[in-house]
Amino acid sequence: MGYRVVVAGATGNVGREMLNILAERQFPVDEIAALASRKSIGTEVSFGDKTLKTKDIDTFDFTGWDMALFAIGSSATKTYAPKAAAAGCVVIDNSSLYRYEPDIPLIVPEVNPDAIEGYKNRNIIANPNCSTAQMVVALKPIHDRARIKRVVVSTYQSVSGAGKEGIDELWDQTKGLYVPGQEVAPSKFQKQIAFNVIPHIDVFMEDGSTKEEWKMVAETKKIVDTSIKVTATCVRVPVFVGHSEAVNIETEDFLDEDEARDILRESPGIMVIDKREDGGYATPVECVGDYATFISRIRQDSTIENGLNLWCVSDNLRKGAALNAVQIAELLGNRVLKKA
Repeated sequence: MGYRVVVAGATGNVGREMLNILAERQFPVDEIAALASRKSIGTEVSFGDKTLKTKDIDTFDFTGWDMALFAIGSSATKTYAPKAAAAGCVVIDNSSLYRYEPDIPLIVPEVNPDAIEGYKNRNIIANPNCSTAQMVVALKPIHDRARIKRVVVSTYQSVSGAGKEGIDELWDQTKGLYVPGQEVAPSKFQKQIAFNVIPHIDVFMEDGSTKEEWKMVAETKKIVDTSIKVTATCVRVPVFVGHSEAVNIETEDFLDEDEARDILRESPGIMVIDKREDGGYATPVECVGDYATFISRIRQDSTIENGLNLWCVSDNLRKGAALNAVQIAELLGNRVLKKA
């Protein structure tokens, strides 16, 4: 016996990935519904070897459905998530709407699986920000061993994190720069993204940080440990898919780089590629389509007493969004609902 599963936002990049990953991982589905806005009703999407036609989320009855994976943005989630939750359908939400609510669990299954029990408060579970998700997978085993005091992270985030418009803008600008008179002005991004980097993701806050940077701070504290100090600089780069992060970690106890490498190699969700030779590290190109969070360039930071540096790369449409949501669904099914 399997589950009745809803995917809301099924025509978007993340929604389509959710359907792909549910099929790839052979999630026990008895029935699945693909929902979209009224303008996309009837659009066909793939689920394994099946083709689904999207239904109108506005008129959909969530009664009798076990769980719903939402990828529809905060505004629409605010309208439809409470309806689904009230009907007894557990919502796994990919937007930022509920991440910072104290009574709603924010989960990365490799890191804080026990938090799943908190879904009972409001029948809603939050999925973290893409840049946070991959980083905390790397931080947790190190924190368990040596207690992390402080993290300094610089991100190199792909344009797919900004949706289809971000991908299109990079593509169109790149082509336009090679054809005189066909240059494409910035629209989705604040400045030209082709052959450029932009140290600005989301809105600016009063302290000079951007909201993306604030999210990494707040979410790391909620998922891993409130005592960890985090400072982030988030940068958009001209890469289609795959977020990269340079992470500096200060721990309470000394942790040798070799032991850190061994610990990470044995930790769930992590693939260590760390050879000190040309090409002996992971880049976004290699991570696309993969489930793992790739860790490379593990080395001691000699400027502080107990410090490590590492390079962290992951497919942001997968671990940063759709995969993590499906892993939460698997956790919910295995630990709580237990129908399959």
